[in-house]
Amino acid sequence: MNKDSALHYINTHNLAEIKAGSHRTTFLEIWMVTVNDRIFARSWGLAEKSWYHTFLEDPKGQIRCGEEIFNIRALVPDDLKELTSNINTAYLTKYNTGSNLKYSKGIIEPKHVEKTMEFVICE
Repeated sequence: MNKDSALHYINTHNLAEIKAGSHRTTFLEIWMVTVNDRIFARSWGLAEKSWYHTFLEDPKGQIRCGEEIFNIRALVPDDLKELTSNINTAYLTKYNTGSNLKYSKGIIEPKHVEKTMEFVICE
């Protein structure tokens, strides 16, 4: 179980699973992308009880990539402004077919960009 296997899984699968905070018991399927070997996701729902808001209060969590589970620390990246264009491109490139297309175009809108979170694997 290492960061490279998580990166490979995220790069080759549309959905990975996330468990936000220390108190959640279930995983949620979400879109994740990688940029410069870093893992990012954006909140679609914007709800107060979303995984994004949970992580703001409790940055510990897990991601599940197939059978592997990785402990993570979630954070809002300091260099988000510099990375936004590359993260947008990653979403548009990865999720560019069929029913995903309207969501990939939506997830690069400013209200979703503001809800970008980085997941750092705890080794």
